[in-house]
Formats: sequence, C-alpha cells, structure tokens
Amino acid sequence: MKLSPELKFETPEAWAEAVMNDFDSFLQDHADCERKASAMAMSLVYKCPDKVKIIPMLIETALEEMEHFKQVYDVMHERGIQLKHETEKDPYIEALMKMLRTPSPQRLLDRFLLASIIECRGTERFRMVEEALEESTLKKFYKMLWASEAKHGHIFVEMALVYYPKDEVYKRLDELVTAEAEICRQLPVRSALH
Repeated sequence: MKLSPELKFETPEAWAEAVMNDFDSFLQDHADCERKASAMAMSLVYKCPDKVKIIPMLIETALEEMEHFKQVYDVMHERGIQLKHETEKDPYIEALMKMLRTPSPQRLLDRFLLASIIECRGTERFRMVEEALEESTLKKFYKMLWASEAKHGHIFVEMALVYYPKDEVYKRLDELVTAEAEICRQLPVRSALH
C-alpha cells in the first residue's frame, strides 16, 4: 500500500536557480521551516493526547525536525548567517491551511494529510537543491535531508490510517494533492522552501 502522495505539480528549474542565486535567504527560510515542522508535530501531541498509537511517531518526528533545525543552524553559523528576527508568513502554508475543514475529526485528518504533502514537497525541493550543489558537505547534507523528508511523507499518512478508513484517507489525500498543485502553480518563484 502506498503511504505517501504523488505530487501533481513539478517544481520548475527556475526555483532551484532562485535558491542558488540567494542561498543565504534560502537557509534562513529552511531553518524556519524545520523549526515550524517540529512545533507542528508537538502541537499534534498536545491536541491529541488520546491518540496513544501515534504519539511515539509524532515525538520522533518532532525530534528529527528539531535535529534538522540544529543542522541548518550550524551551516548558517559557519557561513555567518543569522536566523531571521521575525518569521515571515509562508504563502504556501497559509493557502494550504485554508483547506482545513472545521469539524474536529475531519480537521485532524486534513492536518495529517497536509503534513504529508508538505513533507513530500520538501523531499522534491531538497533533492533539487542537492542536485544543484557542487560536491561538498552541503550537498551530502541535502541528500540526507530529502531522504528523511520522504520518510516523514509516509509517516503522516500512516498515522491517518490508524484512525480513519482507508477510502476516506485516500479520497481526501487526492483532493488535497490536486489543490496543492494549483497553489504551487500560482505562487511566485522565490528563494524559499515553499
């Protein structure tokens, strides 16, 4: 059984070019995304204390994302780049969050599935960064990252399947992947993960 979505929009090479042309800004945004991913996993632990079957997976995911944040921060520190003082709103994430349904059980399902889609988009884009970089420690770092993000793309669908019927999960996942592709088509290319 396939546990992660097939994205319906392929990021254009112009995105990787924008990242390579302003890598410092990309690193700042990347660090912020890792911090937010860790916080999101922990917020699900807080909001779902009764979902005991998945709490260990959420905690592990939060720890991995925090480790990625530390690793990106270390790269930034070596390059003399500071974290941003204020975090900017991410138009991609904002657009996705508008698709969350209101009833609690449906909202939780959407959160799992959107997390999976976001991780899959990160996998695609970290792979593009790795391919665009010259042979270096940084290239190896981004190769490790996209492999880790791919695992997270699976884990959130796996969590959803613990508490929701398979047909409902995959029907909603397809709807959200289709909407995510349209969001990506409309967003401007910038030196940021999303």
